[in-house]
Amino acid sequence: MTTRRSVLLSLAAMGALAPVLSAGSAAAQAAKSEELAVAGPLGDVWLGKDDAKVTIIEYASMTCPHCARFHLTTFPALKEKYIDTGKVRFTLREFPFDPLATAAFMLTRCNGNDKYYAMVDLLFAQQKTWSSAPKPAEALLATVRQAGFTQESFEACLKNQSIYDAVNSVRERGDKVFGVDSTPTFFINGQKSSGSLSVEELDKILSPLVGG
Repeated sequence: MTTRRSVLLSLAAMGALAPVLSAGSAAAQAAKSEELAVAGPLGDVWLGKDDAKVTIIEYASMTCPHCARFHLTTFPALKEKYIDTGKVRFTLREFPFDPLATAAFMLTRCNGNDKYYAMVDLLFAQQKTWSSAPKPAEALLATVRQAGFTQESFEACLKNQSIYDAVNSVRERGDKVFGVDSTPTFFINGQKSSGSLSVEELDKILSPLVGG
């Protein structure tokens, strides 16, 4: 059984899996809506208005280059056009594919949910630096020092069994209950869409849902 110790011992550069297109029937996805609304042990960190017409839940891995591309190229437009205007409510959930991604997600949670997206932005922006480094633990520490971590707080976070278990429980539920098997995977008003979305693709999906 994997434990918190393996997070520190197993940090290594790993390739991310390419996205695989998938789709479920509308009826099947609708049946999952109530289950999708249930947050993991650490809670969901939402952006946008509670009464937005559209809800987007993204499952991502911090070492996934497709996820990084989405957050660096598409997400700013999504936030400006849909989230900040009250049309879309968004959250990102943990779906780590490897110990390094698990460690990165643990660090985003240890820094406090109020800083969650600032940490996500930092880690995605510098993903190439820390995810493929010869010594990934050192590279990850160097990255999160920019967010205020010290060697001591870094190690304490990665030894936190409850956070480790919580991050992995979100991944396991995404896999077993919602059929997530690639990242990024989005549930847009319950409808599953896998693969990094461009601004144009996202507009085609969202415009009819928000009323133009």
